[in-house]
Amino acid sequence: MHLMSRTTEASGLTHGPEMKLLLGSMNGDGAPKKFWNRQERRLWVGCLFLGCSMIYATRTVMPLCVVAVSQELQWDKTQSGTVLSAFFWGYTLTQILGGYFSDKIGGDIVLMLAAVGWSVITFWTPMLVTLFEDKHTVLVAFTLSRVLLGCCQGVHFPGISSLMSKKVNDEDRAFSFATAVAGSHFGTMFCGSVGSVLLDLYGWTSTFYVIGLLGMAWLLFLRYYVVARERRKAMVLSLKENMTMTLGAPSGPVPWLALIKQPAFWSILLGQMAHTNSFFILLSWLPTYFHETYPGAKGWVFNVVPWLVTIPSGIGSGWVADYLIAKGYSVTFVRKLMETISLFGTGIALLCLCTTSHYGAGLFCMAVAVACCGIHNSGILINPQDIAPKYAGSVFGLMNTAGAVPGFVGVYLAGYVLETTGKWTSVFSQTAFICFAGGIIFLIFGTGKQIVK
Repeated sequence: MHLMSRTTEASGLTHGPEMKLLLGSMNGDGAPKKFWNRQERRLWVGCLFLGCSMIYATRTVMPLCVVAVSQELQWDKTQSGTVLSAFFWGYTLTQILGGYFSDKIGGDIVLMLAAVGWSVITFWTPMLVTLFEDKHTVLVAFTLSRVLLGCCQGVHFPGISSLMSKKVNDEDRAFSFATAVAGSHFGTMFCGSVGSVLLDLYGWTSTFYVIGLLGMAWLLFLRYYVVARERRKAMVLSLKENMTMTLGAPSGPVPWLALIKQPAFWSILLGQMAHTNSFFILLSWLPTYFHETYPGAKGWVFNVVPWLVTIPSGIGSGWVADYLIAKGYSVTFVRKLMETISLFGTGIALLCLCTTSHYGAGLFCMAVAVACCGIHNSGILINPQDIAPKYAGSVFGLMNTAGAVPGFVGVYLAGYVLETTGKWTSVFSQTAFICFAGGIIFLIFGTGKQIVK
């Protein structure tokens, strides 16, 4: 204690807010705290909510505008499906790398570097039409742009998973994680509402420009306000231990061999694939489905309502999960309960969608399906933090890599099926049965216990 007093006096921190910050960031034994306090957690979760909002807004601009773009550039559904699914080729490539580097150097750094890429690419996309005259070349350019967008966004959620596993305690983790990830549904809703207005009034290029600029604005907020506060805190804490308490100490090599021997690990991979297959098909083709099935429907309604109800379902499921765990229910039970509701609920809603021809009923079924997808945030999506907390970013990256495969395969095949048969029921029924299969596998083999040290 005397040594600390001399150190702080020599540094001019004996009094004032810096000293209060130092003392407030320590446990009773004088060691720096590992987790964010309540104020820090609220700031970070709010910022990550906005980040997930912007990343999904930039991701869903193309599905929103694909009808207008395909009409202008004369694409058929197979070509539209190729452009839409190209995102997931890039999304698959960077998941594991994103998790690995997040565990090593910190999720905040990975999130910032990625945001530079996906925000600039979104803003730059409309310029491809003016750069090339040949329509085939424009199609290739759009496809490559979507691949690069996927590469940049592929590191985002592994970064959040790594960040949460190191900086949020177990009692608050499900709610914090679900709240942050629920921003994805808000971003989809924002793009569907504001983007639809921009699309109708100013054309499809305006949606890319506006949302790209908003992504850049979020990057500046993260870098110069949220991360800057964290770095100032780290500098003060380093006086005590001569160390930097940023986002957790680097972990050792990921024990992949031990993981692949565990059925629980494979259950989250297959469950994630089932979820993403349904979610990405809905995300990519929902606007087209309503445009074709109900031509008189308002875009700002069907692009908003399903995602509007998903925000409370995503956040609420996190609160319920933490509440049940606090009441004594096992983490395994809670994760399986949430995932069962998510996958089986989505599948049942999609089967119901196949039987209706009324716009109101179709909108209701679609809203239920997407809302059930939001409950996935408190099931499989947070499970890497349960089974491998020290390697959550890397495990999440591999899990999301597996989950991205149905993205490019399922979204492309949906376009192919629609082009050849013209039947939406074929797409929805197949997607529903995949949800059921994934739910059964996780229900049997899933766990909330730590399986690697």
